Amino acid sequence: MKSWSHKRVLVADDSQTMRMLLLFHVIKLLPGVRISEAVNGLDALERLKQEHVDLILTDMNMPEMDGAGLITAVRQELRQDTPIIIITTRGEQRDRKRGMDVGANGYITKPIDILQFRETILKFIS
Repeated sequence: MKSWSHKRVLVADDSQTMRMLLLFHVIKLLPGVRISEAVNGLDALERLKQEHVDLILTDMNMPEMDGAGLITAVRQELRQDTPIIIITTRGEQRDRKRGMDVGANGYITKPIDILQFRETILKFIS
């Protein structure tokens, strides 16, 4: 089995339940991966100033700073090209478009389709 211990993933979501679900699936898919958690975009941005990550998973709707604000800050303020995957509710086309327009690399819809999740994560972390 491949070890992903050399990779880091940041998961930003204000819902603890959703973070736990995402962590479960990331750990199952990428054994050994190192994970950081953030409760909103501002928290995620502060963590990104302190540590390098290989992939960012972010919800679009969060307090303090939303996903679009985080993506914009990562691209413009930090000048990082780290792959960013947005997590959106299935019907929220507007959020998906907004996230992609500001620099996200991909998206996953809620409720999470495990095959889409696996394909998207592996596409951007490899």
